[in-house]
Amino acid sequence: MSLNSTSPTTGYVAAVLDSAQNYILNSPGRAILLLVVYAPLIAIVLNVLRQLLLPRDPSLPPEVFHIIPIFGSAISYGNDPLNFFAQCKEKYGNVFTFVLLGRKVTVALGAKGNNFVLGGKSMAFSAEDAYKHLTTPVFGKDVVYDVPNELFMEQKKFVKFGLSVENFRAYVGMIEDEVEGFMKTDGAFLIYQINDINDWGRFDATDIMAQITILTASRTLQGSEVRSNLNKSFSDLYHDLDGGFTPLNFLFPNLPLESYRKRDIAHKKMSDFYIDIIKKRRQSGDDAQDMISALISQKYRDGRELPDHEIAHILIALLMAGQHTSSATGSWTLLHLANDTKVQEALYQEQITYFGNPDGTFRSMTYEELRQLPIMDSVIRETLRLHPPIHSIMRYVRSDVPIPPTLSAPSKDGTYVVPRGYYVLASPSVSQVDPEVWHNPSTWDPTRWSDPEGVAAQAFNAYADENGEKVDYGFGAVSKGTDSPYQPFGAGRHRCIGEQVRLTTLV
Repeated sequence: MSLNSTSPTTGYVAAVLDSAQNYILNSPGRAILLLVVYAPLIAIVLNVLRQLLLPRDPSLPPEVFHIIPIFGSAISYGNDPLNFFAQCKEKYGNVFTFVLLGRKVTVALGAKGNNFVLGGKSMAFSAEDAYKHLTTPVFGKDVVYDVPNELFMEQKKFVKFGLSVENFRAYVGMIEDEVEGFMKTDGAFLIYQINDINDWGRFDATDIMAQITILTASRTLQGSEVRSNLNKSFSDLYHDLDGGFTPLNFLFPNLPLESYRKRDIAHKKMSDFYIDIIKKRRQSGDDAQDMISALISQKYRDGRELPDHEIAHILIALLMAGQHTSSATGSWTLLHLANDTKVQEALYQEQITYFGNPDGTFRSMTYEELRQLPIMDSVIRETLRLHPPIHSIMRYVRSDVPIPPTLSAPSKDGTYVVPRGYYVLASPSVSQVDPEVWHNPSTWDPTRWSDPEGVAAQAFNAYADENGEKVDYGFGAVSKGTDSPYQPFGAGRHRCIGEQVRLTTLV
């Protein structure tokens, strides 16, 4: 056959294309309608063919197969993140990339994955670029992720100043007063109030812990003025502001929806509320030994004082962050205790040993004593292991970053690279229930923390790293803790500085 001859297949394709051209020219309206109707199907087919047929860049981590372009694995990840991670790990290993509504997210699992993401340099992995669009409308301008990293580290140092041991000693009594006052007046504790030893009280753990947490947080971290103004109006503002922390807000920070409008109105009202308190505190010169006084007294390295709006926005950030973590952990702790009578009894006996009076009552506790309760400590650690406050921690990739071969590699001599413009994701939730690390990882067992040579103790020691090298990210020397499979409060430069506040409140 001549090389210049036309094959039957080529002639058929040409005929089809000619017919399609004539149809479009003769019926443009119908053609556009058909295109609109079939465009999604065509896009899905092309997306599937691309993944199946086109050669993959060997330097990129494996990409999770998905049907719908742009949308990617949003449904699987959103419905059950931990199950999604587990299934992907089984198929692709500890490092893989998935598409999340147009974003490419590279997941690094396990302790080494946590270290890669959370121990990465801020010039390469940016928390600000990952979260600014979510947090700024809620917290406000010029704080947290709305400022360069070095300024955020200074702000964390200011907050840390307000979390001194002296303040903690004062906080313990305040927390005790708030909890006792709540139990004596709230209708959920009627059996306790009438001292009926023949009946059992019942309450909604999540609802009660949410109420108690906001009371204790406002009394200790926010100041007496904030606590005295806690009413339904304030609760409504908090609820509307909290509505700005959803997956939808993360993906689309500004939509013309009612929840977004309420978020913005609530932020303005709450910011004005705090600024009014701050102005009065400055005028009076009172030092109330709380976070407001601590922040008023601080200055940036350039000598600049914190303006009122920055203090107000930091207080909003503290309120929002503390409420979520402490409330959720407290609820899970109560639910697990309700399901395990042996641990209940052991915990009760520990309270009697340390705080019991001869007449059967209990005396008040001190901050130092709270830190010396091994059973209580084990209960909280185990709850945080199974239910850490955050399941996914993301960073935006500012420059191409190679993945250590010890974590994952395409071949013996090859290296994966996470490209600029991707996101990276660590999930301490996965490493904290890894069956390769923990015995019976899905079982709530506080006794695992009692063995000083056990896996749990080793993981905690690696997280605390009290004898290791300390790193000063700008808010005081801290342990990195990024190598540990146990990271309930994050690790590295963005490790939660309110860790001790959360633990004190929970105890």
